[in-house]
Amino acid sequence: MRTVLVLMDTLRRDVLSCYNPVTDVQTPHLDAFAERSCVFDNHWIGSAPCMPARRDILTGRYNFLERPWGPIEPFDVTLPQCLRAQGAFCHITTDHCHYLRTGGEGYLQEFNTWDYHRGQEGDPWVSRIDEPTNMPETFYGRVREQYQKNRQLWPREEDMPSPKTFQSACDWIEDNKGHDDFFLMVEAFDPHEPFDVPDEYMEMYGGDEGLDRDYFEIPLYKRVSDTDVTPEAEAYIQRRYKALVTMTDRWFGKLIDTLEANDMLDDTLVMVTTDHGYFLGERDYMGKNYMHLYNELAHLPFIVHFPGGARAGEHAGQITQAIDIMPTVLEAHGCEVPADVCGVSLMPLATDAEAPTRDYALYGVHAMTVNVTDGELTYFRAPVADNQPCFEYAALPHTIRKKMGSDCPEEIECGRYFARTRYPLFKIPCKKPAQIEGSAPLAEVSETMLFDLATDYGQTVNLAGTGDAREQRMIELLLRGLEEHEAPAEQKERLGLA
Repeated sequence: MRTVLVLMDTLRRDVLSCYNPVTDVQTPHLDAFAERSCVFDNHWIGSAPCMPARRDILTGRYNFLERPWGPIEPFDVTLPQCLRAQGAFCHITTDHCHYLRTGGEGYLQEFNTWDYHRGQEGDPWVSRIDEPTNMPETFYGRVREQYQKNRQLWPREEDMPSPKTFQSACDWIEDNKGHDDFFLMVEAFDPHEPFDVPDEYMEMYGGDEGLDRDYFEIPLYKRVSDTDVTPEAEAYIQRRYKALVTMTDRWFGKLIDTLEANDMLDDTLVMVTTDHGYFLGERDYMGKNYMHLYNELAHLPFIVHFPGGARAGEHAGQITQAIDIMPTVLEAHGCEVPADVCGVSLMPLATDAEAPTRDYALYGVHAMTVNVTDGELTYFRAPVADNQPCFEYAALPHTIRKKMGSDCPEEIECGRYFARTRYPLFKIPCKKPAQIEGSAPLAEVSETMLFDLATDYGQTVNLAGTGDAREQRMIELLLRGLEEHEAPAEQKERLGLA
């Protein structure tokens, strides 16, 4: 059995014609792939943002209920670990720079081999003390000096990190053609910001029209109304994102062409998805993380090519999440699914369009809201005013930008807190969400919200607190989810549900 998992960071579902027929984004290769695959319409985020989502994928469990952004834990049972135990070869190729920074440890090492293509975002790659010569004089948002140094080393499109990632996957397939027992993870950082894209793609969407400064590739994670971004600049950054999606699609097409040229596509399980969406001015937001997980962030693309082309051109309406990828791949490879995996295999859907998956999806960012959907309603449960009690549980206390508990080492406890492992864990008081910067990290998520997706997909009419009887049903579903996914007991108190 062969499996290829393609992860494109920050790929919004509304740019793809299989989800949004009126999109103006040009993705001919993803469109063609969707036509010969099964498109999942009810795929939801789990743990957000980047590294929490990846731990969901590799462990089949939610990360966000227990800890923020962080490494693979020593007690984690991972997808590559299970496959390798059965003799499958596992390889990852990626330009996702967060694997090589604090809080990203241990993921790549789960694979037999890995490729990493340097330079994205703030990757400390090009080592020059002098300021780069390509710093713009005027700009919107942010400019990363390190990225400006890095980008000088890719004069051509094919030198850029995400194209190199896809090309390395093509080369790996060529080098290993004829083998039929492998798991290949192809993970492109694009279309994540910086929205760095050659001019030829920008010309497809209007070029620099309306931009009155030299540079705008990295939005500030703020409300648009709290920045100096003009409507014209907002339209420009939306076009840059679209252009980068189109470039990423081109290189994805090369991967599919390589599989097909080597007669490896038809009988290979190929999955294409993302970790989260992104705001580009909608609801007055730019970026992610600090706001509610509205559909722009939480309702994700997921396209699956089943071996033999089963369900080609069809849509599946069952609820799915990233935690379902692990059991799906394991079943496809004939491996036993570990008992602690909370995801559900989707392989039965290849032969039975009515096969059940799950009746709800939990999702969230650690220490912020806990959210649940049954596919008809979405419910965002805000924490109590002081967001306490709240803890981070980890054997390896690293997170993004810092070591966990560095602000309160004298308050850290240690014990055996999870039923699934006897590994001792640190129990670290969480004063504010690790992913969020700023003085008021919960300002945007202080209100509990309930939305009817059938009548209000745009999530504009909050039904929470209006006497709608369905709110109690969603509260009960949320409580059930916390129990079934073994959330720390204090989560209920933090959410005002004790």
